[in-house]
Amino acid sequence: MVHINTLAATAASLSLLTPALASLYSKSSPVLQVDGNSYDRLIAKSNHTSIVEFYAPWCGHCKSLQPAYEKVAKNLKGLAKVAAVNCDEESNKPFCGSMGVQGFPTLKIVRPGKKGGKPTVEDYQGQRTAKAIVDAVVEKIPNHVTRVTDASLEKWLKDKNETAKAILFSEQGKTSALLRALAVDFLGSIEVAQVRSKDSAAIEMFGVTSYPSLVLLPGGDREGILYSGEMKKEALVQFLSAVATPNPDPAPAKPKSGKSSTKDGKKASKDSQKAAKDSSSFSKASLSHASADSSSAKATQTTETLVDDNYPTESPNPNVVTEDAQKPIVLPDAAPTISSLETEAELQKACLGAKSSTCVLALIAAQSDADATLSAPATAALASLGEIHHKHAQRKGKLFPFY
Repeated sequence: MVHINTLAATAASLSLLTPALASLYSKSSPVLQVDGNSYDRLIAKSNHTSIVEFYAPWCGHCKSLQPAYEKVAKNLKGLAKVAAVNCDEESNKPFCGSMGVQGFPTLKIVRPGKKGGKPTVEDYQGQRTAKAIVDAVVEKIPNHVTRVTDASLEKWLKDKNETAKAILFSEQGKTSALLRALAVDFLGSIEVAQVRSKDSAAIEMFGVTSYPSLVLLPGGDREGILYSGEMKKEALVQFLSAVATPNPDPAPAKPKSGKSSTKDGKKASKDSQKAAKDSSSFSKASLSHASADSSSAKATQTTETLVDDNYPTESPNPNVVTEDAQKPIVLPDAAPTISSLETEAELQKACLGAKSSTCVLALIAAQSDADATLSAPATAALASLGEIHHKHAQRKGKLFPFY
C-alpha cells in the first residue's frame, strides 16, 4: 500500500532537487573548486601543474566524467592540482569566455611559467578516463631534478656547497612524479638529484644498501641524514622541512595599495568591456551547447550510464554563435499546471490501485471559500513541483505523475 505521508515527503524532497544541481562537486570532494576570482591565485600563480575542468551542472558528459575526475584528484593529491569551474554561474561566465570555453566539459592543463612568468595553458584532448588524465598531467609536472652519475657527483656536491641537497638513490631510470613534485616544493632552497643504482662509486660513498633511499645533506660540512620513513609526499615534506621551509602554495596574496590613478581607471574600464564581451560570446556558446545536449539526451534517470573509457574529450557542439548571426526570438513554453484529484475515487484510481503508478502528491487543505487564496507555503510547494514537472516534460523524461 502507498502511504499518503510518504508521497507527500517525496514531493517535498523532489522540490529541493533544483538547488542541489548548483555544482557537480560537493565541499568534501577532492576536486578543488575555483572561480574567476580565485583562479589566478590558486592556479595561474601556483608552483604546481594543474588540470582544470570547465563544466555546467546540466551537461550529461560532465556528469559522466565526474566520478573519473574525482578519482584523478585522489591519485594526483600532493603531485598536481585538480580543479573545476562551474561555468553556469553567472559570475563565472566572463572568465569561462576569456579561457576560450566553447563546450562542456572542457579540460585544460596549466603549467607554471618560467621564473614566475605567465603559465602555459593547453587543451587536454585525450580520453576521459582517470588513468589517461593522470598520465597526461604527470607528464606536464616540471622536472627540477638533476641526474647525477659517478662522473658528475663530485662537481654537483661542490657547487653551492652551503645549500641543502637531497639525493634519491633508485633502481629506476625515470624520475618519478613524487620526486619532481618535491623538487617543486623546495625549489630554490634544496637542490634535488637522482642517482641510479648502477653508479657504484656514489652508492659506496653514501653507504646505500637498499632502494629507493633518500639522503639529505643539510649543507656545508654537516653529516648527511638517511631517510627511514615511507616514500609518501607528506612524510617526505616533513623530513626535508628540517633544513628548509617548503614554498607556499598558493602564493600569499599581495596587500592592496590605497593609491589609484587614471591609468588604473582606464585599465579597469578596458577589463570591464572585455569581460562583457567574453560573457556574451560564452553565453551564446553555452546556450547552443545546452540545446544540443538536451536534444541528444535519450537516457532517463534509471538508464543513464557512465561514458565509455574510449570516449574522446569533446563537446556536443563547440561552435560559438557569432554576434552578427540573426536568430528568431523563441518564447519559452509555459509551465503546465498540475492536475488535481478532487475526490477519493480519483485518488484511488490514479495512485492507489493495483495497476496504478507511484504518484507525486502535493496535499493542499480544502478551501471553504472558492475565492480564497492559498497560503504562501502551499503556493511555493505547487510552484516547485510545477517547475520540476515542466522540466521533465520538456526533456520528455518519464518520472512520476504529479497531482
